[in-house]
Amino acid sequence: MRFRRANPNAPPKPQRPTRGRMIITGLAGALCVFAFAPFGWWPLEILGLATLFYQVLRSSDVRAAALIGWAFGFGWTAAGTHWLYVSLHTYGAMPAPLAVAAVLLLAAAMGLYVALAMGGAAWLRKRWALPLPAANLLVLPAMWALFEWLRGWLFTGFPWLSAGYAHNHSPLAGYAPVIGMYGLGWLAAVVAGALLLLAHRTRLKAAALLVAIPAAGFGLSLLHWTYPEGKPISVRLLQGNIPQDEKFNGAHVQATMQLYQDAIMAAPADLIATPETAIVMLPQQLPPDYLPGIAQFLNKTNSNLILGIPLADSQTAYFNSVIGIPSKLGSSYYRYDKHHLVPYGEFIPFGFRWFVNLMSIPLGDMTSGRDIQPAFAIKDQRVLPNICYEDLFGEEIAGQLNNPAQGQKPATMLLNTSNLAWFGDTIAIPQHLQISQMRTLETGRPMLRATNTGATAIINGQGTVVQQLPVNTYGTLAAQVQGMAGSTPYILWGNKLFLALAALSLAGAWFWARRAKNQPKAA
Repeated sequence: MRFRRANPNAPPKPQRPTRGRMIITGLAGALCVFAFAPFGWWPLEILGLATLFYQVLRSSDVRAAALIGWAFGFGWTAAGTHWLYVSLHTYGAMPAPLAVAAVLLLAAAMGLYVALAMGGAAWLRKRWALPLPAANLLVLPAMWALFEWLRGWLFTGFPWLSAGYAHNHSPLAGYAPVIGMYGLGWLAAVVAGALLLLAHRTRLKAAALLVAIPAAGFGLSLLHWTYPEGKPISVRLLQGNIPQDEKFNGAHVQATMQLYQDAIMAAPADLIATPETAIVMLPQQLPPDYLPGIAQFLNKTNSNLILGIPLADSQTAYFNSVIGIPSKLGSSYYRYDKHHLVPYGEFIPFGFRWFVNLMSIPLGDMTSGRDIQPAFAIKDQRVLPNICYEDLFGEEIAGQLNNPAQGQKPATMLLNTSNLAWFGDTIAIPQHLQISQMRTLETGRPMLRATNTGATAIINGQGTVVQQLPVNTYGTLAAQVQGMAGSTPYILWGNKLFLALAALSLAGAWFWARRAKNQPKAA
């Protein structure tokens, strides 16, 4: 197929206005919500990124590229986290207009990361005079992924709906134990850039890349980075299904305590786990026989309990915690304090108390736990909890597995305790389940999920949900779970390998530009 040479005397084609490109990419970003759970149409994300790159490459200048990127990030976040309105308005009692404005402001702020990524990519392409393949495969994917990583930790981070989460069951999933979730987002962007090159003279190389990347992912998925350790343990995961408007209501607290006491003592198990803040009162506020009565049952049945309950070390130090009550009477209780707190929901950023005061959120000013905390030993297994939002931060969980508490071996299974009743019956629940699935892929360890309204589930070390309770129902999930030992590359290196690959991509683009500049021009 031959392309006609452009007529130098023909009038230039009119440029699409930046506003039009922003509308296109804003819609493309919004449609990417269907790439994530509960829909799982992951190719839409790659097409969305390809649309973003196409519009950025044809933008008029760096400022236009940044605006186009901002629109994409705004649409991505607004569509993907619209459920925040439910927690702010329905349960947080924030006036509806302010709740809508808060969601849109968050989307606008998250759009700034994509604006900086795309503006920076356009600037580098112009400064280095890069050809299309270098821009598509090296600069745009690296800048996209690096600013996603930046979004995941700057100002405590907000990595919800990061691109890599869409690929827990795509051909890219095999890379997760090696380069983690951000690495998957980078590879998805590389695939998007290669798609655009199918209309370029390098189409054969692009096609080869489109085959090689998923093929290598499939090959990596066949590797076993971890191995079974010890014997399986029996687990019972409790889902209380307490409505959020009743959870902290004094008229319902006693009934909730009785519900969980009955559920705990209904049957024995090596591990019984409740959701986050299943008990909303401090231990010293409980009836004096409440915890001792449960401990007696655990001793008689040789069971162990992880109970979600707030703790206080002083009048100013409150923790969102779980305690582990062992089967042996007189043994010390285990304790895990939530480390990575939710801004506005669990701690108040400087200067934003006025915003928190607009909502009715209990336990809204907590103290952070230690970075590295021990696991709870149960027979042959070691269970490492994380509380709700914490399982968004894969590098922190990997860090605890790679550097366990002094004198301990790494945990063999993970436990997430959550209360997602704040978000009602929305896509936030399957999105959070998908996040937990990514953690199992990265670490090669099973994840137990004990939640208030869902999704209570058991996920194996390959990221597959093997059992799950129906959402918004009361129930108990019982199973035998095998713990896993050993280290994946991601446990050992965290995000370092992904960051090195992204940096090498940018260095490769710079080298490409220098080599082209130094080549002698044809006479």
